[in-house]
Amino acid sequence: MGALTADCPQFREITFVIIDFEGTAPRGYPPQPIEVAALALSFRAAGGWERIGVFESLMRPPAFAPITPLGTRQTGITAEMVAGAPAAGEALAALDARLTAGPYLLVAHHASIESGMIFRHREACPVMAATDLIDTIRLAKYLLPDLGNYRLDTLLAHYKIPRPADRHRAMADVKVTAEVFGRLIDDADATGAFKSLSALKETAGCRAKATEPAQSGLF
Repeated sequence: MGALTADCPQFREITFVIIDFEGTAPRGYPPQPIEVAALALSFRAAGGWERIGVFESLMRPPAFAPITPLGTRQTGITAEMVAGAPAAGEALAALDARLTAGPYLLVAHHASIESGMIFRHREACPVMAATDLIDTIRLAKYLLPDLGNYRLDTLLAHYKIPRPADRHRAMADVKVTAEVFGRLIDDADATGAFKSLSALKETAGCRAKATEPAQSGLF
């Protein structure tokens, strides 16, 4: 029974970038980011996971997507906190500029949300926009089929990972998502669930929206 981390050189060549957005949900518009955090990790055969880099930034939302009192209660982020922050494109461009030593895979909990945020700002972050994702929800559903639900808090409780006091801030969620991802990979190794990186991606992967074929128009 082979272990993904031990027997797959491609897995050890990848830098996994755990990413999380906090955002607003304006009526009639897609979610707008107000905070992003990312943690880059690589698996080294001898020493386990190694932190490669970290990034976080608040972002100033557009005028049509102000932070609401409900949003502040959930995240702790206020309108005053983001008033002087960079716009989303500027912040994401700064993160993208850090991604110079791939190959990369993004990792997110409910990755379609992160994928959508990135795609809508793809001109500012072309490297991220072309990078596929691993969804920890898909991975958990495959490895833990009897779990009642796959919310992040449920996975934290399952793995006995302490829930951070600032849960729903981007960096706090990135850190615990990284812990959950590591535990899921441990489970995959213990059961021999995946023999290769491609098998992991086939089960839990999401293709980058920017690399999907464009649909032809109707005649």
